[in-house]
Amino acid sequence: MNKETILVVDDEKEIRDFITIYLRNEGYEVLQARDGEEGLELLKTNEVHLILLDIMMPKIDGIHMCMKVREIAEMPIIMLSAKTQDMDKILGLTTGADDYVTKPFNPLELIARIKSQLRRFTKMSGGFEKNENEIEIGDIQINVSTHEVKVGGKQKNLTPREFSILELLARNRGIVFSADQIYERVWNEQAFQSDNTVMVHIRKIREKIEENPRKPRYIKTVWGVGYKIEKDS
Repeated sequence: MNKETILVVDDEKEIRDFITIYLRNEGYEVLQARDGEEGLELLKTNEVHLILLDIMMPKIDGIHMCMKVREIAEMPIIMLSAKTQDMDKILGLTTGADDYVTKPFNPLELIARIKSQLRRFTKMSGGFEKNENEIEIGDIQINVSTHEVKVGGKQKNLTPREFSILELLARNRGIVFSADQIYERVWNEQAFQSDNTVMVHIRKIREKIEENPRKPRYIKTVWGVGYKIEKDS
């Protein structure tokens, strides 16, 4: 059973639903977005392994979404378009797409392209994580199955909530999470004046994993927005 999550971004609901049926039959998790703006919002709060991205959409089109995604993430992107001109294909590929499929398409061919891109990405990068239960960032080793965190080989004792926040940011490097988003993902309840609660937990995590908590190397504050761990930490 596949565990990867695929984001389908297309302004036509019938196409999104059509693709979703085939993807779920293959065991993939599927997220849907109606345009690039909605797609980028979903990327902020979800771990996505591949994007199917239509070119012609309102608000933020596929080309501009692709460019924005490439600023924060490296997952495969397959462009979808009814256009057949070579320039459209070249534009899509030069803005960061990995493949290009012209509508109408054979769903079985699309699935084959998706599997090919996921295999290629896994082979080139060593996977989305070398082991789903183990995450390494610089000197930090996070073992999800045992809830252990080591920094430079030394054990650090994090509370369950501290661990969950660190895991969320570590699995989504480069993505900024607001205090409300962190609270809702970790506490599993609607956020209400959660800024101070999350800030206190972030401070405690930094005290445990950062050499200098006042100048953190790992958990960065994006002022007025939230927190993130840089992709190249």
